[in-house]
Amino acid sequence: MATAAAKPQHRIDLVLTGMTCAACAARIEKVLNRLPGVSAAVNFATESARVDYTPTAPVTTETLIHAVEKAGYGAHLKTANSRDDEKRLHVEAYRGEWNRFVISALLTLPFIAQMAGMLAGAAHDLLPVWLQFALATPVQFWIGKRFYAGAWNSLRGGGANMDVLVALGTTMAYGYSVAVIAWKLPHHVYFEASATVITLVLLGKVLEMRARAKASSAIEALMRLQPKTATVERNGERVEINVADMQPGNIFIVRPGDSIPVDGDVLDGESAVDESLLTGESLPSAKRPGARVYAGTINQQGLLRCAATGVGQQTALAAIVRLVEDAQGSKAPIQRLADVISGVFVPVVIAIAAVTWIAWWLIGGDLTTATINAVAVLVIACPCALGLATPTAIMVGSGMGARAGVLIRNAAALETAGGINTLVVDKTGTLTEGKPVVTDIIVLNDANRNDVLAVAAALEQGSKHPLALAVVAHARESALTLEPVSDFQSISGKGIQANIGGAAAALGSPAFATELGLTLPDADIAALQRSGKTVIFVACAQRTLGIIGIADRLRPTTPGAIRELEALDVTPVMLTGDNALTAEAIAREAGIAQWHAGMLPQDKASHVQSLRNDGRKVGMAGDGVNDAPALASADVSFAIGAGADVAIQTSDITLMRNDLMSVVDAIRLSRATLAKIRQNLFFAFFYNALGIPLAAMGLLNPVIAGAAMALSSVSVVGNALLLKRWRPIQSSR
Repeated sequence: MATAAAKPQHRIDLVLTGMTCAACAARIEKVLNRLPGVSAAVNFATESARVDYTPTAPVTTETLIHAVEKAGYGAHLKTANSRDDEKRLHVEAYRGEWNRFVISALLTLPFIAQMAGMLAGAAHDLLPVWLQFALATPVQFWIGKRFYAGAWNSLRGGGANMDVLVALGTTMAYGYSVAVIAWKLPHHVYFEASATVITLVLLGKVLEMRARAKASSAIEALMRLQPKTATVERNGERVEINVADMQPGNIFIVRPGDSIPVDGDVLDGESAVDESLLTGESLPSAKRPGARVYAGTINQQGLLRCAATGVGQQTALAAIVRLVEDAQGSKAPIQRLADVISGVFVPVVIAIAAVTWIAWWLIGGDLTTATINAVAVLVIACPCALGLATPTAIMVGSGMGARAGVLIRNAAALETAGGINTLVVDKTGTLTEGKPVVTDIIVLNDANRNDVLAVAAALEQGSKHPLALAVVAHARESALTLEPVSDFQSISGKGIQANIGGAAAALGSPAFATELGLTLPDADIAALQRSGKTVIFVACAQRTLGIIGIADRLRPTTPGAIRELEALDVTPVMLTGDNALTAEAIAREAGIAQWHAGMLPQDKASHVQSLRNDGRKVGMAGDGVNDAPALASADVSFAIGAGADVAIQTSDITLMRNDLMSVVDAIRLSRATLAKIRQNLFFAFFYNALGIPLAAMGLLNPVIAGAAMALSSVSVVGNALLLKRWRPIQSSR
């Protein structure tokens, strides 16, 4: 839900290193949240921490980093320029893990051959024990050094992670086997268990790293869209410079087929630009002088000469990347249970393994069986799947949303959007095109058409409301000169009052005219309203000059979007400040059964709150300043991208395409993402709930347990990646 709560005074993002499982993330989060005035959320999937703190508290960036390092992990401040370094480090880390896995696999292959022979009826010790010792030792202490280091760092910091389980389990199997050799005990050795488990865990880590890289590919794809260089005009010549060196005001040239380097305004030329990365809309957008162009979009036809307005981190593309990163770095409420379990998971598993070892030794009297079953318990337990279940789905879901022009502010908004059963919508600019035109001017009291239009345009010339823009545009088409106004006063939801040339003038709704004691032709007004037109009166010097009829066409996709909402069991409700006759005409055309007219901004907010008080889960979609209170009152708010900045800043989800169908896409994406999260959490809980008891009962050997643990995280991430099949409703038809 969007609220008016004060934002944190200071926020930083930390890049974390050394985490190996969700227990690590839980440990770091606990350490950071112990600091005074600090609220931190650690994301295992993105290997990052979002930290809010008050500058007045005795906490600095260095304090936060030191706390993470003291807990046994690494951290550094995330900056706009650190993305390339992080990518390079991830590539190097993946390459290192792959090389270690290959070496470990080669050393483990003889054990695999021996196990295959055992299945065929061969002896257990097909390989000489000295050879098994020689093969297993480098795997245990060279390849497996990372597990010992991770376990030590975790324990030193006061926690316990997956490395503790792997190190403890494989050391038990390896140490038992060494004891059998050293003391010449009449028992089998289990070097194959320790070596194979380490190899399989490494394989799981390699596959997990690849899958996580794919899950975060949305940001990489967005960043690749912006070109590295731009052609600019300098001293009458065209030169190529680095995009990072561009400044606002630079004149740049975009040839057909080129990506636009920065945001700007078209000065010369006409073309069609592919803006699908911003809007999700496949049809190109026509560009003429005065039009806005955006970084990363593709110029398809003509040559454009533009002036830079947004560069670097000020472009729309950079804003989208920040929103996606914010969403991917946030936590969904559904993740809380997994976080709690991850925080205590490893100690509980160690306790279960200890009980298993003691029980099998006391009941069965067989130290070998007791040890192997305890090892199996340690090896099969894996908190990683729990830690990855939610964030990987959020990463993929928010990335797919960005590609479709649905920008999700945080994971909570993504989760909430799927649960709404009522959608409150504004009329102008949301259901309609938001590009109204003046269709009728009815002159009264011996005034003339130009008088009516000139006074109306003078009053509206400072407003950005679609109706005001329509009046001003019509006056300019009529070549009228607009007089300056003074003592301007806007009465929210009613109209405008000001002085023009010393005379008091007013404009607004028919109801506002009645408040001012003015008389209007009711029959003419009713006729215009029944045809779906908005009517405003114009008065000057206590005399009604006339009324203006303004038509705003319904978006062609609106009726289809309403049908899709109802198919999703979401009830649409239209709230508008317009009159009842106009509202009824628009609602009937759109197919909306529930609507309310004559609503002031505070009335819209009150109605949204009333719906919530009735137990409804309410979403609000709007695009104007007067929608901001209602947006803030809803469980989740959707702002049309072309709307006012205040609406977008208040919203939970920004729709880059001016189309109600984008709300449908957002709800469908939310439900698809939540379905994956629930599936992942079920897999993770079911895996541990089934695997640990089976291992404790002696029904799983350590090798099978290791393979299951390695594949558990991969299966969760792989399931989240299936979200990439999701498509916006328009492109899926």
